[in-house]
Amino acid sequence: MKVVAKYSLKDGEKVIKEKYKDELAEIIKIIEEVDATKLKTKMSEEKTMPGDMLYNPGELNDEYDKLFHAKGWEKKRVKCKYTNKYYIDNYKKECEDGYREMDFIKNKLGVEVQLGKYAFMVYNVCAKMTIFKKMGLINAGVEIVPVKRLQSSMSTGVSYFEQFVWDLDQRGIADIDISVLILGVDVDNPFIDQKNLGNWFAF
Repeated sequence: MKVVAKYSLKDGEKVIKEKYKDELAEIIKIIEEVDATKLKTKMSEEKTMPGDMLYNPGELNDEYDKLFHAKGWEKKRVKCKYTNKYYIDNYKKECEDGYREMDFIKNKLGVEVQLGKYAFMVYNVCAKMTIFKKMGLINAGVEIVPVKRLQSSMSTGVSYFEQFVWDLDQRGIADIDISVLILGVDVDNPFIDQKNLGNWFAF
């Protein structure tokens, strides 16, 4: 796979290049090691593309898991202790406590690979990363998402970089936001010569 687009929230690229140069280089290398051509294994049952072979988000996630863990990145799960103090008239709490999990953390840089629905992209960047920063677990984040060209060969309902970035631009920056670099990925980049592209993340 290739990084074909990038977007900075709250100076995400600048901050991560300055403080996490090695980790960023490692993330780019991991993305490039994912051979998505082997993971076009999901046969569509959708009315708009019946019988088409689609990229399998579950298998893509598994491949990212394997590669990140091989380089020492770790998942981090935090427990959510739910309170009953906001219930009305002594309403009894019935739900069990839950948890929140970040895909990968290394040296306080958090990474989320999001190949699912749009709401998860927004939650990752605008809520989860903020929470993990407040807990002292990360200082900045990287979100890896498909661009529209890749999303078109995935199940309907999967969101994409261009839509996500438009919303973030319209939303603006909030005081509690943290520095996040959003990377748009595709299976390849047929529009440019990768050999002459250079390393955009290098100094």
